[in-house]
Parts: sequence; structure tokens; C-alpha cells
Amino acid sequence: MLKIGITGGIGSGKTTVCKIFEVLGIPVFYADSQAKALMTTDPILMAGVREAFGKHSYRADGSLDNQHIAGIVFNDDEQLARLNALVHPAVFRAFDVWVAAVDRRAPYILKEAALLFESGSYRMCDRNVLVTAPLELRIGRVMERDGASRDAVLQRIARQFDDETKEKMADYLITNQEDAALIPQVMRLHRQFTEPGS
Repeated sequence: MLKIGITGGIGSGKTTVCKIFEVLGIPVFYADSQAKALMTTDPILMAGVREAFGKHSYRADGSLDNQHIAGIVFNDDEQLARLNALVHPAVFRAFDVWVAAVDRRAPYILKEAALLFESGSYRMCDRNVLVTAPLELRIGRVMERDGASRDAVLQRIARQFDDETKEKMADYLITNQEDAALIPQVMRLHRQFTEPGS
């Protein structure tokens, strides 16, 4: 079964694109949502987080203390890399389990991940799609969606590869801006992915 990676910078609209693929009956693995869930369900990951960031990483009820973790990794790239080194392998394991259980009648599957290229997980996919949008549009979307300040959004953007770097690594591009309709772009890729020998 063909595995398609899909990514895009924060505010690019990659989740919206994935929802269109889902309407077409394509299973989507949402790596970022899985990562959040695994932080409180994967024993290997939880043990690693406690060892790396202390017993206060989790509350008495077993929930993750996001404030504690954020306080450590927010302005420290080394600590953030340390956290990612724990989380990414757990997500890779979860993806393998998900792939094994997915409906085999699907012509292909999607793996949606914000850090598809940064984490190296694009190598687990046969093709990779990048969703792009103009920077100012992305900033505006995230400020509106998350109630975040412009500076906070720019900080988050700075932690990801820039679009130019990702474009060199991607096999396909989807442009998500006002003058570029998404559905025809998705349908074009869907046809390519379902063609025999694709």
C-alpha cells in the first residue's frame, strides 16, 4: 500500500487538506495528535520523559504537566531536541501499528506530520506532499486560531524548516491561498496516487 507523507508549516492548512482526502475515503494518520496521546499512554515514552525531565513531568493522576515541560523546552533548543528524540520513535511505532490495522481496500494512506522532514519520518513514506501558504497568511491564521501573538507564532515558525528547504524534499506541492482552490489540487493528486503503477 502506498504511503504518502503530508506536511506544511504551521498555519499552512495541511489539516484542511487531509480532511478533503478523508472525504475521498483515504485513511489519515495524524502524527501530531498521536504524539500528544502517546505522552500519556506509551509506557516507554512516559518513562523516557520522566527520566529526562523529572518526576514532575506527570501529575498524580497520570496526566502530562504541559506547563512543566514547556518551561524546560520552550527557549532551549537542546532540551526540545531531547524531547523530540523521545517522542518521534514512539510516533513511528504507533504509525507501524496503525498501518498494520488499516483497511487494505484503501488505495493509499496519508501520514500527516508537522515535522515530517525534520523528524526524518518522510523516509517511511513512498511520496511526500508539502502544503504551502504565504507567510503573512499563515501568521494571521494561527493568531486567529490560537489567540497567539505575532511574536509567538514567529517563534513557532522558526522551529520548523523553511518552505524553500521543504520544497526541495517534497515530491508534490499544494498551494493553500485565496486564489488557489484546494479541492482541484487534491483531486489531481488523488488521481495520480490511484493510477496503476503510481
